Amino acid sequence: MILADDQGYGDLGFHGNEKIDTPVLDKLALQSVRFDRFMVSPYCTPSRAAIMTGRYPLRTGAAAVTRGLETVRSEEVTIAEVLGEAGYATGCFGKWHIGEHYPNHPMGQGFQEYFGMPQGHFDNYFDPVLEYNGEKVQTRGYITDVITDYALRFIDKNGDQPFFCYIPYNAPHTPMQLPDRYFDKYIARGLDTLAASVYGMVENLDENVGRLLQKLDQLSLSEKTVVIYLSDNGAEGPEGSRYNAGMRGMKGTAHEGGMRVPLFLRWPGQFEAGKVVRQIGAHVDLLPTIAELCGINSPNTLPLDGKSLVPLIMGDDRDWPDRMIYARTAGWRSVLTYNEPVVRDLGTIGKTVRTQRWRAVQEEEGDWQLYDIIEDPSETNNVADNYPDLTARFAEAYEVWLKDVTRVPIVRPPVPVGFDERPEVELPAPEAYFTEGIAWYNRFGFAHDWLTNWTDENDYAYWDIDVVDHGNYEISVLYTCAPDAVGTVLRVETESHHTDGKLQKAFNPEPRQRPTRHPKRRFIQDFASQYLGTMTLEKGRQHIKIRALQKSGDRICDLKAIVLKKLPDSK
Repeated sequence: MILADDQGYGDLGFHGNEKIDTPVLDKLALQSVRFDRFMVSPYCTPSRAAIMTGRYPLRTGAAAVTRGLETVRSEEVTIAEVLGEAGYATGCFGKWHIGEHYPNHPMGQGFQEYFGMPQGHFDNYFDPVLEYNGEKVQTRGYITDVITDYALRFIDKNGDQPFFCYIPYNAPHTPMQLPDRYFDKYIARGLDTLAASVYGMVENLDENVGRLLQKLDQLSLSEKTVVIYLSDNGAEGPEGSRYNAGMRGMKGTAHEGGMRVPLFLRWPGQFEAGKVVRQIGAHVDLLPTIAELCGINSPNTLPLDGKSLVPLIMGDDRDWPDRMIYARTAGWRSVLTYNEPVVRDLGTIGKTVRTQRWRAVQEEEGDWQLYDIIEDPSETNNVADNYPDLTARFAEAYEVWLKDVTRVPIVRPPVPVGFDERPEVELPAPEAYFTEGIAWYNRFGFAHDWLTNWTDENDYAYWDIDVVDHGNYEISVLYTCAPDAVGTVLRVETESHHTDGKLQKAFNPEPRQRPTRHPKRRFIQDFASQYLGTMTLEKGRQHIKIRALQKSGDRICDLKAIVLKKLPDSK
């Protein structure tokens, strides 16, 4: 299963885009059963949660894209766990973005092999340092090519047995980093910088899909393998010269352009090549679909929201009912500033209910809108006033759904600490709670951001952790500091224990702007590591805090993470 990141429905030649070259995906579309109206969530994490679990993302705990709110609860059952129990080899290669820490990490959620970035955002697409089975690996090459390399090795290694290879690429998501030859080609076609970058990244993605399909041919596996291709949400704006297939809205919106994506399913000799399914489907349908295709008719999961699409794929739609598909887009301002453990109000910038004919939408706190997608696929004519009863029914159905999927409160989960499978845990800045004087350097606290403006000894940061077993831990910090801050004494403490240590070496590089051809600007930084000492962590949920006992300069330090390393035989 191949998942593109931020590839819109219109970012394919097959869908009428005359400016982009995607020969492999165009051919795959012709060889596949294609869903004409397949819906995902308007953002990446919710879609990934639904794809993996067959359940609406809010039901899994995945409510947003950062601050720990991207985490799928560990008790959820993923398609990898279902297939692993059935004897499949399972591997994930690419961007996970539904849980950075074990056991929410891919290798705690049913994948026997993992390579990529478990976090949701990545800043360097050339020669990236990625993770392979829990260890950092320095790679060489362009990130999409490198991810494919590891996926190909997995297929080579497991081609003689049933396998599930999940490849969630991070292209064409920002930053807009790509080899110049792709970018230059699309600039020469008259496209703006953003569209040229996206199309170049998609063309490279297309080539890598070709490598995967060629490997199946080489191993004589094509007729034995179901290939699934889709994207996680609509195209990111602004639209500019990027083709959006005449749809309203883009990534983050509750309109068609934010949620409609390609879905191709190929199984030579089993699926009718070129068949188009007109009925709507959704991300929550993929787990039950894959399970049925693999002969698992009663997967051992939590109650599913999705239903198997196999009848539609095989052409049996006689008893297929109309249905309602729901989505909710959390308010960015609420998500990005949320600094409480229990989420009382995430806000919303979009609510929607989609049926075969209708899309009902409420944006911000405005009135509900209603669009007849069959007659008005571009959503230009709001007919809510013409159908007030129908509009009210959709609004009521949405509220019933929302109450149902949030029966378990949405919370910022604690960071799990102490698993033997992951003796070393980073407590990253985006998951910290902190006092008012401290801030994230890039303002919003996405993955890889860090804490800055720490000047007052009264300020501190802390993390909510859940220690699975009593033990002793080495405590280090990833930091930067000016020469006059050398000698600053930091204390890391819980309610019962603490350790103190000095910043012994200045490390003060200037933050640099991340390379990108996108208007979004973000800074990146290198960090030094300083060992502070050893301390005991008791079993159970607790706060671990860092504060300055004594500062030597004007600023204490900038902080990327606290690192906890469990000592062997420390129980």
